[in-house]
Amino acid sequence: MLKIFFLVFMAGGIPVAVAMAGASLAYILVSGSLPPFVVIHRMVSGIDSFPLLAVPFFILAGNLMNNAGITTRIYNFALALVGWLKGGLGHVNVLGSVIFAGMSGTAIADAAGLGTIEIKAMKEHGYSTEFAVGVTAASATLGPIIPPSLPFVIYGMMANVSVGALFLAGILPGVLLAILMMLTVAYFAHRNGWGGDVKFSSTRFFKAMCELAVVVGWPLLIWLLVSKLGTPPQLTVFAGLASLFVLDRIFKFEALLPIMTPVLLIGGMSTGLFTPTEGAIAACVWAMILGFAWYKTLSWKMFVKVCLDTIETTSTVLFIVAAASIFGWMLTATGVTTDIASWVLGFTKEAWVFLLLANLLMLFVGCFLEPTAAITILVPILLPIATQLGVDPIHFGLVMVLNLMIGLLHPPMGMVLFVLARVAGLSFERTTMAILPWLIPLLLALVVITYVPSLVLWLPKMFF
Repeated sequence: MLKIFFLVFMAGGIPVAVAMAGASLAYILVSGSLPPFVVIHRMVSGIDSFPLLAVPFFILAGNLMNNAGITTRIYNFALALVGWLKGGLGHVNVLGSVIFAGMSGTAIADAAGLGTIEIKAMKEHGYSTEFAVGVTAASATLGPIIPPSLPFVIYGMMANVSVGALFLAGILPGVLLAILMMLTVAYFAHRNGWGGDVKFSSTRFFKAMCELAVVVGWPLLIWLLVSKLGTPPQLTVFAGLASLFVLDRIFKFEALLPIMTPVLLIGGMSTGLFTPTEGAIAACVWAMILGFAWYKTLSWKMFVKVCLDTIETTSTVLFIVAAASIFGWMLTATGVTTDIASWVLGFTKEAWVFLLLANLLMLFVGCFLEPTAAITILVPILLPIATQLGVDPIHFGLVMVLNLMIGLLHPPMGMVLFVLARVAGLSFERTTMAILPWLIPLLLALVVITYVPSLVLWLPKMFF
């Protein structure tokens, strides 16, 4: 009966969060088995979670970076590094998304932030609007895979697994996705005879490589000082941060400090300096330092607007989590999850078959539900089955999030489609067709991530 109420509400066009809470309330009222107050109690309990405090702060950090001119700096850095390659701006698009993914944590923020700059530049350089939209949409899926990631925070809370381990697990799959996308850009460039979009400048390229060298070498230096020489960790980190600002001022780097954001977050969480929730606050502080004090591109008026946008987004996300909490609890209480698990385990006891079926289900669900809602519904149903079949919860989390990110590129509910259609001025139908070729590298990466779990679990096992 619970499922019937939910499907009726969804068919009536009611938002998914309201449908979940409404179906649970309707079932309780009809069955008379529980007092209606249970709905409110379970919804409040569902968001009374310390890890969920990371949600508003990661959203705020992404919005601050988006409004502080950081996106332009990232774009210019990527242009200096790969803009001279064949199909240059396509490579810039992918590399820019990799970097911005380490700040925003959401695909929609990536598409709306960098996408606006990238699509305009690609059209001015003679690329078709469809190609520009396709590569922007595909690269936007990197946002929730490369840490920090808002969907990982939600999944970690629902699955009761380490958010820090999930963040580490997303690094290598994110690199794989980026490589496959850049290979796809190279294929289109070769087929269409495209050249580079900027003239190769040894000075700009060397400067960009120096920035990369600092990004890689800085955490190694900190690690050597702390672990080998025994210097105080906090003092070493603060001295290292001061040195970054000195280097940036001397050499006038384009995007050194923004690129350091994911390094600081992952380093701090891996070493136990702060939890993922505290890391989200650290990301906000870092973004405010860059926007207000260093680059001076943020004003208090902009800051108030950013905060209001963050409150609106956070309210939406947490209401979905709260509604899914009572719905998931009701699914378990009424035996629906047990019945589904019994049916699946009766059908197959092979993990690879279950993963295949789960992928098909999650791709389908991702076409209709927003990722947060989909995660909160699917985790109580699928994770117990995955655990029984020996699938690691962290590995399954990566598979689930990537499936749902691909769903963002599909009609009828793909939010990235709507964002890019508005940014590019394309019809929804043409935007959908533009994205189709880019599903190939995404689905190929999904297959590799699903059936090569060591790619996902290698880094988490090193640190956790």
